[in-house]
Amino acid sequence: MSDLHIPSHMPPKASLPAREQALGIAPAQRGGTPTHPRNIWRTATFVPAVIGTALLMWGLYGWFASGGMSGLEWILLSMIGATFVWVTLSVSTVGVAIAGLLARARADARPKENIEGIDVALLVPVYNEAAASVFGNATAMLNDLATRHGPHRYALFILSDTRDDAIAAQEWQAFEDLRHNAPDGFSVYYRRRETNLDKKVGNIAEWTRGWGAAYEGMVVLDADSLMSGRAIERLASELSGDPDAGLIQTFPMLIGAQTVFARMQQFSNIAYGWLLAEGLATWARSEGNYWGHNAILRTRAFAECAMLPHLRGRGGRDALILSHDFVEAGLLRRAGWSVRFLPRVTGSFEETPATLIDYVIRDRRWCRGNLQHLSLLGTRGLHPVSRFHLFHGAVAYLLSPAWFFLLVVWALLGKDADTNVIRYFNEANPLFPDWPPAMSHIDSAVFLVIMYAMLLTPKIAGAGIIAATPRAARLFGGPRAFLGSFLVEVALSVAYAPIMMIQQSKAVARALSTSHEAWAPQARDARRHSWATLLKFHYIETVLGTILLSGLVAGLISLWLVPIMLSLLLAVPLSAMSGVRVSPHAPAPLRLDSPNSLREPAIVKRAAQERTRLQAALAAAKLPAE
Repeated sequence: MSDLHIPSHMPPKASLPAREQALGIAPAQRGGTPTHPRNIWRTATFVPAVIGTALLMWGLYGWFASGGMSGLEWILLSMIGATFVWVTLSVSTVGVAIAGLLARARADARPKENIEGIDVALLVPVYNEAAASVFGNATAMLNDLATRHGPHRYALFILSDTRDDAIAAQEWQAFEDLRHNAPDGFSVYYRRRETNLDKKVGNIAEWTRGWGAAYEGMVVLDADSLMSGRAIERLASELSGDPDAGLIQTFPMLIGAQTVFARMQQFSNIAYGWLLAEGLATWARSEGNYWGHNAILRTRAFAECAMLPHLRGRGGRDALILSHDFVEAGLLRRAGWSVRFLPRVTGSFEETPATLIDYVIRDRRWCRGNLQHLSLLGTRGLHPVSRFHLFHGAVAYLLSPAWFFLLVVWALLGKDADTNVIRYFNEANPLFPDWPPAMSHIDSAVFLVIMYAMLLTPKIAGAGIIAATPRAARLFGGPRAFLGSFLVEVALSVAYAPIMMIQQSKAVARALSTSHEAWAPQARDARRHSWATLLKFHYIETVLGTILLSGLVAGLISLWLVPIMLSLLLAVPLSAMSGVRVSPHAPAPLRLDSPNSLREPAIVKRAAQERTRLQAALAAAKLPAE
């Protein structure tokens, strides 16, 4: 940091004792620990997934064992089972969601007369972000809250870790604007740390220790988060009415998508994501998870039970817990607080990276943090479901190298016995049996169809519910436009999946072989990457695609690998296409329209207006450009 002085404006200290948690010692459970009757939904989620995977492995075992099982065949069978179980788990989660919706058709909101008002802090940690966007969103949220006239009292804190003095100067100017325009009864504060010790984790922890005692709850937001007043009120009321709740998470919906890749993500999030979120909420109950933002936490519970220690990293050095949110949720539940998930709370929003490259760069940080969870599985006292969340977060990335391994094996198997590259039996070596039996075209087709069917089932289920509900379909522009967009989104997902498989495999290798990942603010706006950058970024996919093409031309690999081969071979142009802005004049299916793009929510419109106004105000003040 330079010598430029950036002032802070904070309320008097309200110190709250907070201690780092000992991961090797289980704490005493608080009184009133939430208990529930036997969770049949949890059984209905996991048992079918295990049975489905077991049946697949039994069938494959019978196929492999026809010529005797070798060590490599056992490895292949294990890899197939390890990947397939997570696919079946997604399918059973969707099934539980549908069953749960049929069992309880309406959301459970607390009557207003039973709500006791509490003090709530809205926390917005920022790091070198565009000031107009952050403070524009904050202004819109406060104004929307003011129209609610609810029982709760709110204060907004912008917690800056910004290192760039020019951006920090804009933050202060924007804060002065926000303080001047804030509605009556709402306090706004700004604090810039001298050093960004422990990044976001340290930022929130410092606020909790210094000012947390004055607030019953804290709503944690990201720099691109946006929540309606109704959504914030609902979270505060749920926390107030549930003395066992330590954390309540919403399901953020994506907004602001303008490019092909962002629209694909947004359509998927709104059309299918809600169904997986509903299923997760149904079986997780009080053992939910935390996604780091758009959630409310009980401040004292967080201070007493979820302060994170450092880990022992490479070379014996202290290492920061990177994906802190999953761990904080697990520690809260460990101490006896419930961690709830409310997917039906509307008005919770966030943005998504505009291009494939920007998405991958963000994904690398998440990969490193989620793999770190494997070393935390032995934390004493964690609830089994909390351990599952940690493990699942790591597996989400480990599946990519597993799929890549299966792809390599599939390619080496060839299309018949004569093109099987990894056969053991041959005239020169007659003592070893064949491994494995050559896949016929029919076997390959069946295997591919089963895998794609299972992967697409959550999408098909979500799309089917929307298509069968005229009112829901109208929100997407009508049944025809929705089904067209559904087909386009599936095609794009299939095209980008092999590229993501390679990129996530690289991220896993990078996380396991290096001790540091460069951190930079997420790119919020669409930007065109040069062809040289695209080729450098995707050269591995291009080389692998070329190898597969050569094998196809030589007649060595199965035709069923053509879709994967094309995706890898065309990685560079597909990546370039990801950042192309979607024209409003394009045919409806190609626009990938969704409710948030066809009819922007009122809070989104208000935030856009505030960002534009604030940007003009900052420009008029002749401060350095963002």
